[in-house]
Amino acid sequence: MVWSAVGVVALGFLIALEVAARHYGEPGPLTNQVREIAFPPKSGFLLYAGMGLMMVVLTWRERLIALGAALGVDLAVLAVRWATGTLPVLGGDEGHPFGNGALCVVLGCAVVAVTRRTGAERLLLLKGVGLALLLVAGRKTGDTWLLITSKTQPQVLDPYVAVADNALGNPSWVVGRIVEASGPVGAHILDYVYVQLAVAAVLVALYQLRHVAAERRFPSHHLVRTFLVIGLLGPGIYMIFPVVGPVFAYGPDGGPWATADIWPHTVPALAAPHPIPFDGITPRNCMPSLHTAWATAIFIHSRRGPRPLRWAGTFWLVATLGATLGFGYHYGVDLVAGVVFTLTIEAALRATSRGWDRAGARLVAHGAAVFTALLLSYRFIPLEMGRHPWLFGPLLLGAMASVIYGYLRTTRAWDPKPTPALRPEPQPEMA
Repeated sequence: MVWSAVGVVALGFLIALEVAARHYGEPGPLTNQVREIAFPPKSGFLLYAGMGLMMVVLTWRERLIALGAALGVDLAVLAVRWATGTLPVLGGDEGHPFGNGALCVVLGCAVVAVTRRTGAERLLLLKGVGLALLLVAGRKTGDTWLLITSKTQPQVLDPYVAVADNALGNPSWVVGRIVEASGPVGAHILDYVYVQLAVAAVLVALYQLRHVAAERRFPSHHLVRTFLVIGLLGPGIYMIFPVVGPVFAYGPDGGPWATADIWPHTVPALAAPHPIPFDGITPRNCMPSLHTAWATAIFIHSRRGPRPLRWAGTFWLVATLGATLGFGYHYGVDLVAGVVFTLTIEAALRATSRGWDRAGARLVAHGAAVFTALLLSYRFIPLEMGRHPWLFGPLLLGAMASVIYGYLRTTRAWDPKPTPALRPEPQPEMA
């Protein structure tokens, strides 16, 4: 019943976004997803990652069959596109030359679940298919949300965030100059990390879900749940706090809409902020930084993995922070809000899966209060924050640190304590 309700709500949400996108003359998430069955997908890597997520419910024999079928379909499609001269270039605007096979296999498994499976086995396979489609649909709904933010929010609040960012020393300007000095190699590495964040999440999720096929059930909590909830709630904050980022508001990517072309070499003047008009194309997707939120979730969930996975989680977090700042996509205060946002969601999901207690409720309430206070301070006292960085800088970092400390203290108390092995009592020697 719960999964049926989730499916109905998700379908209704997708239909609503489809209608909204059509209102602005653009295809919505359902249309874009359906067309990827035959047309070049936007991200073939993401489709294969979604198929890999689904395959956690399959046996090894079924996994090999599914992978072979996906590769076979992709090779056939590649041959047709090559013969007709419609083969897209990898990384181009036309989409990826592969990935259709993975989507076809996922949809095929849904058909198999309905027609060939019964009872618990049908439900398990449908859960795997649902996770795969939710991961892929999350990308499509995100694109539609970004379109809606650009069409419904004619003004942005970048001057407020830029002034408040003085409390942290304007890290986007600092890191932007570092990335610029590192040359194309460093920029390409950061760009790859930034773009393939969902694939990194799937790798961590695959480790967490590695026993699903044997146990025939999903764990009570895993990374995919956190990832999806972040993507569901985050765009709602975009609507009430529209920000485009320094490379657009103060840099070359803003074109004639930018207040000045000064990023990353000259920090904006410290003056009373006001909303500024911006174009109807650029997404208002900065506050909070969802890339930071997702990378933080990957870091948290990689902590219980083997050492290489923990190293990878740390690298992805550090590189994502560098990319968000170094490319001018975010201000420093966006990142602070993103960390608090993730820890609050993660705490709520963990409390829900294990059962709410006073410590869990207190942690979630504290995280929500800190997040709200951050947004209100960025909006209503940014000039005071910028004029007194020695006071507000430590306050911002301290507020974030308080949520981190509360999360660590509470979740460690939730974790089961290892029981020491009982030592056998020494027996008296037989006479």
